[in-house]
Amino acid sequence: MPDARRWRPRSSTHWLIHSRREPFQQEQPPASVCTRRGHQVGRSTIARILKAAGIPPSRERPMTWRTFMRAHGPALLAADSFTTEVWTHCGLLTYYTAFVIELHSRRVHVIGSTPHPDNAFVVQAFCGLAGDREVLRAARFLICDRDPKWSRAMEELLRAVGVRVVRTPASAPNCNAHAERFIRSIKTECLDRVVPLGERHLRRLVRDFVEHDHAERNHQGIGNELIEWPARQPTAGPVRRRQRVGGVLSYYYRSVA
Repeated sequence: MPDARRWRPRSSTHWLIHSRREPFQQEQPPASVCTRRGHQVGRSTIARILKAAGIPPSRERPMTWRTFMRAHGPALLAADSFTTEVWTHCGLLTYYTAFVIELHSRRVHVIGSTPHPDNAFVVQAFCGLAGDREVLRAARFLICDRDPKWSRAMEELLRAVGVRVVRTPASAPNCNAHAERFIRSIKTECLDRVVPLGERHLRRLVRDFVEHDHAERNHQGIGNELIEWPARQPTAGPVRRRQRVGGVLSYYYRSVA
């Protein structure tokens, strides 16, 4: 073990960086950090340095939204909806599609589409989700925006199954970034390239994209991996193309020769 060195003012930078990266640890630095740098530092010295830098004690530091998301990932769901113009016998109608996404796995569950997103539709959609214990098994929080369609009745329904609704600040889409990213993907890669001919066609398009998103699309947020890994593929053989939505979505894989 190296001999203890006298504390030098420039060494305080290490503790400032450490305090910002680990905002909820106590003022006493970890023993491993002290040993590695060979310092013997008292609590009062650390407290004085943090105070001079404007960093409050750990118990008084506010938790950022990013830290909250990372700490509670497996217990978090996010809900959102997107609109699609659908050609019907009455002309163009705007359909609203609601979905829930598991933040830790990026798995998406579409819970319904309707041209009338009223309170009855939302409650009915979440009744079906509440009956799926696999989705809500580990969930404790559901993040949604302040849209009026996410009603009090929906909150009470989810509270009955142990899920608390957390509403994001007004005009803050980044607080629900995972859901917003899925909306962008399904629109730019699929729905903006097709004119849905009726509600049934819209549902099929959404279903095909979700299947593609889970089993054929890599996600940077989970290490550039697939959500659902296919069966082990051969390392040699001809490359095949699987098409969805008439070739709008494609997936390439090796097949047995």
